[in-house]
Amino acid sequence: MQSVERIALFIDGANLYATAKALGFDIDYKRLLKEYQGRGNLVRAFYYTALIEDQEYSSIRPLIDWLDYNGYRVVTKPTKEFIDSTGRRKVKGNMDIELAIDALELAPHLDHMVIFSGDGDFRSLVEAVQRRGVRVTVVSTITSQPPMVADELRRQCDEFVDIITLMPKIGRDPQERAERIQRSYERRATNPESDEAEG
Repeated sequence: MQSVERIALFIDGANLYATAKALGFDIDYKRLLKEYQGRGNLVRAFYYTALIEDQEYSSIRPLIDWLDYNGYRVVTKPTKEFIDSTGRRKVKGNMDIELAIDALELAPHLDHMVIFSGDGDFRSLVEAVQRRGVRVTVVSTITSQPPMVADELRRQCDEFVDIITLMPKIGRDPQERAERIQRSYERRATNPESDEAEG
């Protein structure tokens, strides 16, 4: 009898958001988790994102909280602000190192790693993890113009999955979303204390 494949998800939050936005759909993180739980033993699902410090309310905060309570390991760090050579204020929040360290540490306990990112910087990480005997799937898109996935990353991974093919399984149904917003609005109107964020 074949043993169940041990899988871990590594989600580059900003990159996945940009990819889904380029394709015009929203990701339903509950469905995404369910999809991969059905494919084997899901050891971990990491979600990486940088947060702007000193911001009273961040639009990403409800999602972060929801993910934290619903099966994801959320890894955040504050963004850094700097002035570029042209004198413009820029915000930097790169989570590549955090993702790479977690992936390398977890590699001995995995059979299959799924990276939701098209960032070419992950090519050497994919190669290092493959040397440890782990199969690597990259989820991004070549459907957008320009493609969201770096060519070198696509060539290095064992399997490339265009996120557009996963859309029916992990996309949020716009009708369902409208209904949920309506329900949430009605719930707040009748009971202001029951305000919950859903993923």
